[in-house]
Amino acid sequence: MKKIIPAVALGSIMAIQLHAAEDKNFNYHVDNFADIEVLRYEVPGFNNLTLNQKKMLYYLSQAAQAGRDIIWDQNGRYNLHLRRILENIYTGFKGDRESADWKAFDRYMKQVWFGNGIHHHYSNDKFTPGFSRQFFAEQAALIPDADLPLEAGESRQDFMAMMEKVVFDPSFMAKKVNQDGSQDVILSSAGNLYDGNVTQAEVEAYYNAMKDPADETPISYGLNSRVAKVDGKVVEQVYHLNGLYGPAIAKIIYWLDMAKGVAENDAQKAYITKLIDFYVTGDLRTFDEYSILWAEDTASDVDFVNGFIESYNDPLGMTGSWESYVNFKNHESSERTHAISSNAQWFEDHSPINPAYRKPEVKGVSAKAITASYLAGDAFPATAIGINLPNANWIRAAHGSKSVTLENITEAYAMASIGNGFNEEFVIDEPTSKLLDEWLYITDMLHTDLHECLGHASGRLAPGVDPDALKENGSTLEEARADLFALYYLPDAKLQEIGVLSNPDAYKAEYYKYMLNGLMTQLNRIEPGKDVEEAHMRNRQLIAAWVLDHGKKDKVVELVKKGGKTYVKINDYKKMRDLIGQLLAEIQRIKSEGDYEAGNALVQKYAVKVDPKLHKEVLDRYSKLDIPPYRGFINPVYNVVRDADGEITDITLDYTETYPEQMLRLSREHSNL
Repeated sequence: MKKIIPAVALGSIMAIQLHAAEDKNFNYHVDNFADIEVLRYEVPGFNNLTLNQKKMLYYLSQAAQAGRDIIWDQNGRYNLHLRRILENIYTGFKGDRESADWKAFDRYMKQVWFGNGIHHHYSNDKFTPGFSRQFFAEQAALIPDADLPLEAGESRQDFMAMMEKVVFDPSFMAKKVNQDGSQDVILSSAGNLYDGNVTQAEVEAYYNAMKDPADETPISYGLNSRVAKVDGKVVEQVYHLNGLYGPAIAKIIYWLDMAKGVAENDAQKAYITKLIDFYVTGDLRTFDEYSILWAEDTASDVDFVNGFIESYNDPLGMTGSWESYVNFKNHESSERTHAISSNAQWFEDHSPINPAYRKPEVKGVSAKAITASYLAGDAFPATAIGINLPNANWIRAAHGSKSVTLENITEAYAMASIGNGFNEEFVIDEPTSKLLDEWLYITDMLHTDLHECLGHASGRLAPGVDPDALKENGSTLEEARADLFALYYLPDAKLQEIGVLSNPDAYKAEYYKYMLNGLMTQLNRIEPGKDVEEAHMRNRQLIAAWVLDHGKKDKVVELVKKGGKTYVKINDYKKMRDLIGQLLAEIQRIKSEGDYEAGNALVQKYAVKVDPKLHKEVLDRYSKLDIPPYRGFINPVYNVVRDADGEITDITLDYTETYPEQMLRLSREHSNL
């Protein structure tokens, strides 16, 4: 469960010391196109690791790259075919690179790379090509038949006709994930987690027949499978070594086995072994066993996630998208997260929710700040800044969870945002801007810590409640629950008591930023006339709009005009905290009771629709600033140093690769499907 960094990017956050950059001249900026900026992140401390730790990070980075094709195929059934065609055109183009068609093609290629397919990673909308159909046809005609992924008996003409439809028909595969509960969310979603023939009702009936409401350790049904209809019968096509995605999984297993050979301890070796077993069998009980072992290993410095994890790309919130994070512990910053996690029971006991939905005993909550060293799959190029796993509610309750804050990723975002003029354009006055400059960095980090470490780990379901009861709203409401938990506790004196925050008013920086983002500035990520679609954006708007509405009588928060522009004004921060507590209590009740109707009503009223007049104003004001709505990263390149006998003597990191160079290299070296 993740918190994606908000759209807000502040101008002068250097009042809080950023300590990641070992190279003061490190260049974070890589590329800029459409609504996206590509950055690079530094991996401070890598050179101080032991050789075995470096080897393990290298092997895990290879395991991460090995699964790249999986996420592309999960995102759309034609993505891998189209990527091959587009990259052939991109590398073989001999024409005028100043022409409008080429510039539009270059932009489209970069968008497809960033989205791991033909849909935007956040809006889920299909990319619109700016080049002509004639340009595409002429360039594709130059590709030899041998370089086209033609099926047996398929003609080149039929194949290219389908590829042209994929690229140019705006109504075909229009949205990757549709969360509109008034439609069949499976048939109206273009993702490849279902075969296009099976309906939402059939899938729900298929899994409901498997579920046992009395099971206290329920399987995460559908997590690692594609649901299809074969000969009129609904079946699962399971992802495992001898099943779907087998060739890529074989490579993942190979590199995981290499990593196991340099494991830091027996506990780490045990969970890597169990993960390999899961990839071999596809057995979800084995995945649960792996998840428990992984959550309980808090001693290892090197850590990773590799597998079918988050379900945001499934309209029903069941199937996990393939992803990988590779990292090692940041010991200095982990003192902050340890202080929070070690007080997990206090936070749970004082939560403003119904005591029946609190955990009477919080088990195994651990947290650490990490240095990311490789991102892959659904975590690349766009990534989270915090992770809390495992996702299974019963494992959290019985065995605990592990939370991480990706400190160097957060710092890369921050360093790349210095001096961008955001505060001057959107913050209501100089005192508030100064408050943000001084305190937003640390309070935003604490918000991430609280969201991941305690928010997702808090609360419990009532007996017999289906974890999937909230359906297409599940991700939005879960993220809202975790955000509200974090927001509620940021003003609490407990944070000063445990030594993670020195100023009792510092929380106001995060409160202001959150309301500004949820009510206004994240609208920069949405095209005119569109609704809010992505779960994290829906979550933020839901909270901000609900607080605005329910605090209207007392003018707790207002949208005010100043010089013809709209600004957020918070008049009573304490009452705002009270409102946050009320909403947290209601959303926890909705989740605990599986109240789909109440959850859907909240989402539809507050999280989806956009005020077109305010939207236009935000877009116009952003257009004056050089701030892309979305950002993501390329990875450093691992260079292996060997002696005359071929033994690894060192591993170094290279940060000079460009965005196209990295994407083309990944396709050359890691096309496993």
